[in-house]
Amino acid sequence: MAIEIKAPTFPESVADGTVATWHKQPGDAVKRDELIVDIETDKVVMEVLAEADGVLGDIVKGEGETVLSGELLGTLEKGGAAAPKAAAKDKEAPQAASQPAEVEDQVSEGPKASGEEPMLSPAARKMAEENGLAPADIEGTGKGGRVTKEDVMNAVEAKKSAPAKAPADAAKPAAKAAAVDNAALAEGDRVEKRVPMTRLRARIAERLVDAQSSMAMLTTFNEVNMKPIMDLRSKYKELFEKKHNGVRLGFMSFFVKAATEALKRYPAVNASIDGSDVVYHGYQDIGVAVSSDRGLVVPILRNTEFMSLATIEGTIADFGRKAKDGKLSMEDMTGGTFTISNGGVFGSLLSSPIVNPPQAAILGMHKIQERPMAEKGQVVILPMMYLALSYDHRLIDGKEAVSFLVAIKELLEDPARLLLDI
Repeated sequence: MAIEIKAPTFPESVADGTVATWHKQPGDAVKRDELIVDIETDKVVMEVLAEADGVLGDIVKGEGETVLSGELLGTLEKGGAAAPKAAAKDKEAPQAASQPAEVEDQVSEGPKASGEEPMLSPAARKMAEENGLAPADIEGTGKGGRVTKEDVMNAVEAKKSAPAKAPADAAKPAAKAAAVDNAALAEGDRVEKRVPMTRLRARIAERLVDAQSSMAMLTTFNEVNMKPIMDLRSKYKELFEKKHNGVRLGFMSFFVKAATEALKRYPAVNASIDGSDVVYHGYQDIGVAVSSDRGLVVPILRNTEFMSLATIEGTIADFGRKAKDGKLSMEDMTGGTFTISNGGVFGSLLSSPIVNPPQAAILGMHKIQERPMAEKGQVVILPMMYLALSYDHRLIDGKEAVSFLVAIKELLEDPARLLLDI
């Protein structure tokens, strides 16, 4: 019985996806709930799991092809179809063993003698192509000279251990074009590597360009004395971690709570433009920019007005782990009324972030750096951070933007205000 393997149902905001990786090849045994194929969308990588035990049949959509929501990707032969094949091979083995020696030689050497390309299993062929090996370069040890995955692995190891060829080798230009490891290059080589842009990176580029061309974007700056927050964190971090089951107290939760309070005071910063209408949101859903191997992603903290510092820190930590493992879901990434981006973790001292449409503003955090500051007529060394607020001037006036940023500064420099709601 054949089961259809279909692409997941995409949200309305996602038009299509791309087949990223097939983890199984036709003929491979598959267990129920085992990962079969990854589908990459503009926002996340979605996993397609096996519905039952069986053997992967035909692949309809290959890697790199575009798929629509619910479109057929391939088929899965339900049941133990792989077992009879293995049994058939076992039955054939005694027969092959009983053949005269000269017949065995003809079977194993036939393809080579006739000049034909040796047979490769799908998995072996894929591995050979990934490692730049031609089928003729691999010695097959399978029945009838068939090349197995183990044969390819042995050929790869032999290729790595073989001495480097002379520079005058005729095949050198092609090898240089495919080389990636700079340490293995001779002095003076100029190597380029061309890879297709991921859907996520392409979508990020498209949205950033759209934001700059469609918005009247402006950035205002301020600075905040981080000493009160740092003193508070230093005093209570161990007790906080013990109380909340290992959740660490960081700086981001204070910024999220301060931004939430400021958004309540200045609703235009929490609004968005929809056509000719302005939509004022009566809730605060704050996106937190997280760096991943695939690019910058912005999972959403929902209803931050009801979240505690511990809940914020724990949720952000979960987002970081999911981003690293590629496990962020579409639900994690959808929506958001405001965004906070922390370039300071990478050492950025000052920058102007780009607004994430249809949101109206984004807050940029930066590196904490000690600087001489004037305080009550005295020069003191304080840990200072530059803050940047980029906003859509079509919706937010300069007065509102500056006042919003000042409100965040005041709340952070006097954290008691967050508790007293003043």
